Amino acid sequence: MFSRSPTPFKGALEHLHRHIRADVRRRLEIQSHANFALLRQKRLINGYGGGPQLPGPGTSQPEPEEPESESKGARINDPPPSWKPTLFKMLESAATTMVSLFVLGLAGYGYHRYYKYLVLQKVENAFKPGDPVLELAALGRTPTVAVVDDESEHWIRLKEQQKIDAIIDGSDRGHYHLLIGEKGTGKSSMILDAMQKIDGEGIAMFEAHADPEIFRIRLGKALDYEFHEDYIGSLFSIRGPRDTTALLDIERAFNKLEKIALKRRKTVGKPLVLIVNSTHLLRDDEDGRDLLELIQQRAEQWAASNLVTIVLNSDDYWVYERLKQYATRMQVLPVLDLPRPQAISALIKYRARYYEEEPQMDILDQVYEKIGGRLSFLNQVARSKDMLHTCDKICRAERTWFLNNCWILGEEMDDDVMDQQKYASAAMVLAKALVDQEKAQGSMYDPETGRVLPQIPLHKAREIMTRADFIKDYDHINIFTIDAQAMVRADSVPMLNAFREICSQEGFDEHLQATLDRISAIESLGRTREIVAKDLIENIYRIQGRPDKGDGIRVSIESHQEDKTK
Repeated sequence: MFSRSPTPFKGALEHLHRHIRADVRRRLEIQSHANFALLRQKRLINGYGGGPQLPGPGTSQPEPEEPESESKGARINDPPPSWKPTLFKMLESAATTMVSLFVLGLAGYGYHRYYKYLVLQKVENAFKPGDPVLELAALGRTPTVAVVDDESEHWIRLKEQQKIDAIIDGSDRGHYHLLIGEKGTGKSSMILDAMQKIDGEGIAMFEAHADPEIFRIRLGKALDYEFHEDYIGSLFSIRGPRDTTALLDIERAFNKLEKIALKRRKTVGKPLVLIVNSTHLLRDDEDGRDLLELIQQRAEQWAASNLVTIVLNSDDYWVYERLKQYATRMQVLPVLDLPRPQAISALIKYRARYYEEEPQMDILDQVYEKIGGRLSFLNQVARSKDMLHTCDKICRAERTWFLNNCWILGEEMDDDVMDQQKYASAAMVLAKALVDQEKAQGSMYDPETGRVLPQIPLHKAREIMTRADFIKDYDHINIFTIDAQAMVRADSVPMLNAFREICSQEGFDEHLQATLDRISAIESLGRTREIVAKDLIENIYRIQGRPDKGDGIRVSIESHQEDKTK
């Protein structure tokens, strides 16, 4: 039924295949001839034939070579070489170099201008509402006596808080301020409360440090200033100004702050506020004094022009003593312990609010007699279940701190510890003088301020100790304190209680006197010169001289015969 002979469609397909194969074969032959001709032409140009050449399609016979004499003559008749191509290339290279340098310089200048603009913009953003210090304080804040309020109205430190609020919000201008007071009196808490009221707008705050490099880094963090550490102008062969000291970096940061303050005064009309907390941590050496002098110079200048208000917060007296020398626009705000009425009221309200109890008045009186009105101590006592037990614990801690730093060793002490015992005995002598003054005057009590601690003028305290340099160290380690009126007293009520307890021990006066006598004996031995003479003959020797005045010692011999004659 079905025929096995090829169909007409299959035959047409085979004919098409044959036609395609023939066309491909023809194209390959043409391409091979073209490649052969190209290869032969290259060989002729390079100067070698490579064997007999067969003519092919699209190829031509090589022209006969000219005689050597004719080629030399042709070269002689050629025109002389010209400098124009070389000069053109030189000009082209010079133009390329100049354009490259111009583009590099333009890019470097543009980056430099942009970087300076970006630096000022970052410093300006650092004074916008919202401060990192407030955020950190909000994370760690717990209800304390210092911040308890009734209907958003603060009832503690109303006078000092109003003054600090006026400083922080910029209404009190034309001065720079030093907050001075003992540790734990609430200076930093009042500053943070004032900043929180205005959301930190126009304020920068940072902690001081003894190392100027760390001080520089903290200042840069507060101002959002990198001190050109992120400057990449070296890519454009522009050297940055980072190779310098910490003091010069701080000066540059103040220059940027001054530019922002000038711009802000035109728009806002209020000065910026820069707060340096814990200024007493600066070392009382050459570097620390230079840094403090730099800050004071800027503070005086900015206070006169109402650009920036600088607030220094310090626990130690030496900062005030240093600033006092050149201060013309400085205002001192002393922050002391709470008066008795406020301290008792604070404890009552805190216990009623968080423990739902009303403590008895005799217990509150005992608490005040033991710890006074120090806010840090009141916070610990107010949170505890047994307030009197916590008061005793605080007093023991203060007594231990004093004894660990200033206890005396008595008559049997070794001469190697004489310097440390001079330091300790001077503190004991001053503590005994304060206790004796309290006994002589009686317990002083003011109805408004509460208990008044015995105090001695600074010059008199140095006279009692017979040393002028130890008192600053005592102030730094919170044993004694010196207020803005240069009056020396115990650092706190628990410390005064420790003085009273130690000085009332049996045999303390004799122990102290034995220590002082031993120190005097060791010093006397150090001033004594011993002369050893050996192999002496029977004569009379006269020794004269003042070695302490540089005269030396002279020894002369007088015989017995001369002595008898006399």
